[in-house]
Amino acid sequence: MAVVKSVISVLETVNNTLDRIGASVAWVLVALMVSSILLQVVCRYVFNAALPWPEEVARALMIWMMALVAGQAYRKGMFVSIDMIFNYLSPKVAQVIRILLLVIAFAVLIQLFSIALEFFDRGFRTRAASFPLKRAWIYLAMPVCFGTMLLANLEMFLKALTHKEEGAIAAQAGES
Repeated sequence: MAVVKSVISVLETVNNTLDRIGASVAWVLVALMVSSILLQVVCRYVFNAALPWPEEVARALMIWMMALVAGQAYRKGMFVSIDMIFNYLSPKVAQVIRILLLVIAFAVLIQLFSIALEFFDRGFRTRAASFPLKRAWIYLAMPVCFGTMLLANLEMFLKALTHKEEGAIAAQAGES
């Protein structure tokens, strides 16, 4: 139990650090994305000369912004979910279902992480359409996204397990 708690502590520290860095960089990316879009609007409608690259740059910045905050959003339960069913279940059944869902999510995230690494690898064969950058550097956002989500999932899973164990220990202590 002490080993699991120390692993949770390390995961919390890593995830908190990644969350802070990701959120800070994401704000910069949003500002750059908006600037890129505004530049395109000004060039197109004021100077009547559209630039070839702002749309693709804005899309790449948006992908990276999302990738940097997805782990934090998953960890804090900010994705859309239907959780009202837990209100109608006993706490033990709800806990088992939460653990099962985290295991399923972990398996899906592992698969997505693997596919994302393949995309990243294939991205070195092509470059962005409007500026000289290998697509791999844009596709790198996917492994970053799924990697941070895996770390968040692992933390949530271990917390769910220890919560269950603590509840079982408390119940056993109450019975004796």
